[in-house]
Amino acid sequence: MFAKRSLLVLLLLALALGVFGAALADDDMMDSPPGFDSWDAVLAAADGATVNWYMWGGSDRINAFVDEVYGGPLAEEFNITLNRVPANTVDIVNQVLSEAEAGVEGDDGTVDLIWINGENFFTLKQAELLYGPWAETIPNSVYVNWDNPALNLDFGRPVDGMESPWSGAQFHFIYDSARMAAEDLPRSYAELDAWIAANPGRFSYIAPGPGAFQGTRFVKQALFEISGGQAQWVGEFNQELYDEHAPALWDMLNSWEENLWRGGETYPANIGEMHELFANGEIDFSITQAISGAGAPIAAGTIPPTSRAFAFDDNMIGDFNYVAIPYNAPNKAAALVLADLILRPDRQALQVVPENGFGLAFGIDVSRVTDEDDIAALEAAVNSLGEAAADPAELAASLVSDIAAEYQALIEADWEAEVLLGG
Repeated sequence: MFAKRSLLVLLLLALALGVFGAALADDDMMDSPPGFDSWDAVLAAADGATVNWYMWGGSDRINAFVDEVYGGPLAEEFNITLNRVPANTVDIVNQVLSEAEAGVEGDDGTVDLIWINGENFFTLKQAELLYGPWAETIPNSVYVNWDNPALNLDFGRPVDGMESPWSGAQFHFIYDSARMAAEDLPRSYAELDAWIAANPGRFSYIAPGPGAFQGTRFVKQALFEISGGQAQWVGEFNQELYDEHAPALWDMLNSWEENLWRGGETYPANIGEMHELFANGEIDFSITQAISGAGAPIAAGTIPPTSRAFAFDDNMIGDFNYVAIPYNAPNKAAALVLADLILRPDRQALQVVPENGFGLAFGIDVSRVTDEDDIAALEAAVNSLGEAAADPAELAASLVSDIAAEYQALIEADWEAEVLLGG
């Protein structure tokens, strides 16, 4: 069994906002996925099929991880061929919407599985274009803590069994320990405000906008702090609350501009550009969503080996990402098998290890794992994180959930109008 500290670290890595340790469900009590009489029927229908997994394909390391960690077992254990289709998630959602408008029903669609969360999930769920509910019917869902509000709510919207978790992520920062001491790091947006003024030209952040959720998340966290905390933002979209606090947010961000990298005339478009500026010594901070912190980009050679990760004391947004199956998926059985494989503890362990190139946190409640080999694999994964990762206790202490999807587009549009064009 785990040492006490190792188990604590694992629980923290799981982005736990709910209660851990509930008893495993009885397999015999589980419902079957819609359209199937049993899990054996799912396996029989999936035998020899191809599963078309449409997913964001912007990272060669993640692509390689998916092909190896899932493609191999699918072929060897289930006789399923993985066809990973790289695409922007918004484009994938639009494809499903277009097929619905064209009357493509049954099993005649194109997409079997989507890597998804947030507003993209809500768009398809609201339009009733998802297969399900199925997420609590696959065998390995017994490892999922469905009572956890960070998991059963996706950007404040109920999952309702229409998507299954893959991994967890939490926004935090990267600095170079060869340039800065840990005691000199800002630990709040107020401290960052003072740091930017004292270090002109040394900071930037990703421009919020579609496809750049990390930039939106950075701004959203600032809104939480300025308004007095995240808790008031949980629940249904509140336009009055937003209108009350947004002006102070834009005032602060505009006050930074003259002291930002390139005087705020331009902003990085994505994490890759942030890492490049950071590695070149043009800015002093980059960002990450990965529990491995700086580990994966160090392993990839994109940032200095002395890079380390850290979090502010509060308001660091964490969430889960999921897989969903469209209503007209041509190979629903194969998609279900892949979703189940994703939750298998040995696969979950592999996604944490920085060298494997994915580096996101567990999507399962690791306290529910009882097999000794699986426990050993999970513990080894945690021990692989090393000093490039942020302290898990620090991450857990700063963790807050994301909020209703309507805020996403509103913040992006208003940032463009008030800061990029109006600042």
